[in-house]
Amino acid sequence: MKLYTIDTGLFKLDGGAMFGVVPKSLWNKVNPADDNNMCNWAMRCLLVESGNRLVLIDNGLGDKQDDKFFSHYFLNGDDSLGKSLRKHGFSEDDITDVFLTHLHFDHCGGSVKWKKDRSGYEVTFKNATYWSNERHWEWATHPNAREKASFLKENILPVQESGQLKFIKDREELFEGFSVREVNGHTEAMMLPLLQTGKHSILYCADLVPSMGHVPLPWIMAYDMRPLVTLEEKTILLEEAAANNTIFYFEHDLKTECCSLVKTDRGVKAGPAFPLTELL
Repeated sequence: MKLYTIDTGLFKLDGGAMFGVVPKSLWNKVNPADDNNMCNWAMRCLLVESGNRLVLIDNGLGDKQDDKFFSHYFLNGDDSLGKSLRKHGFSEDDITDVFLTHLHFDHCGGSVKWKKDRSGYEVTFKNATYWSNERHWEWATHPNAREKASFLKENILPVQESGQLKFIKDREELFEGFSVREVNGHTEAMMLPLLQTGKHSILYCADLVPSMGHVPLPWIMAYDMRPLVTLEEKTILLEEAAANNTIFYFEHDLKTECCSLVKTDRGVKAGPAFPLTELL
């Protein structure tokens, strides 16, 4: 199994929303806010090469939204999905599987693109199977009022209409060494890939632990639908990760790609931070 970091760009979100009940005097040291209280965040995806499978985990914000939309999220940086794939010698047509941890726009927006004549949408990865699960798909396509703005139908429905959508179940393996763990605090049935490379166990944290700064238990996003469930899920996964030497891979941390976990007499803490290339 080979792993490649796929950087799709940076965007900004309100610091208070990202850190929930944690006071700004604390979180501002972790990710300093600008004058508008906005913090910059990565949209860091992961490409998994195993045998004849080339699996892309999440795919960023995409570029098909209008100027008003982008004015809210301040897309910035030099990276893009296509550029990052080409950096590693791949193209969109090489992808065999697109694994979507969940269907919030910053995780699945790259799934779909404009047709050349802008008459409608088409899937970005024409040769890929797109993976979600039934519970989350139902949740996203019939959203509640609080979460509706995060589920954009143009990111989601064309995938189903293409006939390339399949569902996977909790604890099921996509293939050997790639298993799925469902969590329900951030949103209904978000999926966390757990990768066993032979040398390392790596958890793709998605929005359960979006950054290294969110490793401490109380550091939970205000975006989460069920924060107390997130708290329980983090407690379990942190203990398991520390016991099994599992490495956390962060989707949204501006600087840190990975860290180990260390069990102390005051609970599980983040250990040393390092880039994914140190594992390869």
